[in-house]
Amino acid sequence: MRRLALGLTQTKVAKAINVTFQQIQKYEKGINGVSSIRLLQLSNYLKIPINYFFDNYAEYLNNANKTADKTGEAYMSVNYDFLIKIYAELTQEQKNKFLKLSASETNLVNLNTG
Repeated sequence: MRRLALGLTQTKVAKAINVTFQQIQKYEKGINGVSSIRLLQLSNYLKIPINYFFDNYAEYLNNANKTADKTGEAYMSVNYDFLIKIYAELTQEQKNKFLKLSASETNLVNLNTG
């Protein structure tokens, strides 16, 4: 998603981290795993924190925050500046989709919590 948001081709990203565009395709489709050094290279090139690549990061963050609320310890904090920057880079169509999805998520949370 980040590559597309920046308007980068798979070939351009591949050259930047010294792999083939086919390897980028395999990374994006989840066919091949990504080594930690490649994640670091991608993170640096795409100018995003490395945790961007982890599917369950939001769920993990939510659980960590719940634990922090109970214990008084903060394990992680949300980087709102990063989120604002990413949101600002979206096209209007992408923003509309995001808003629609986030509204659906909010409605689901409200249904679950009453």
